[in-house]
Formats: sequence, structure tokens, C-alpha cells
Amino acid sequence: MRMPRITVRVDDATKREMDAVSINWSETIREAIARIIAERRTRNRIRAARLTDRIRMSAPPGFDSTRIIREWRDRRYGPRGRR
Repeated sequence: MRMPRITVRVDDATKREMDAVSINWSETIREAIARIIAERRTRNRIRAARLTDRIRMSAPPGFDSTRIIREWRDRRYGPRGRR
């Protein structure tokens, strides 16, 4: 599988220490990048869920969001937009 190449710069001391350790640095960096991306996605989902909960909790009792969404869709697309 073809993968794009990236460059990572480190200082001389770090490079010497890296050379002294038998590790596949490319794989290690790929795993770290994948982990950070997954953590960010999780954080974003949690943030979105909390925002949704705040909005839901601020709605008046008995508020029917489904009815409101249907009304706005009918206004935008007309009643024939239903399928």
C-alpha cells in the first residue's frame, strides 16, 4: 500500500537516543498519530453530546422537536417532500 511521506525533525541528541533504541519509529509515529486522532474524535463526540443535552434540557416541557422539524421541512420542500 502506498503511503504519503512526512518529515519529522528532531534535535541531534534525540536522534542519537532514537538510534540507540531498536524501535520501528515509523510505525510508532503512525500509531501515535492514529491514537491522537481517535482521542480527538472521542472528545468531539463527547462535546457534541453535552451540547445536545444542554439544548434538550433547556427546552420547555412537552416540546416536540420532531413536529418542529417536520414543519420546517414542509415549509422548505412542501408537503410532497415526504416519502
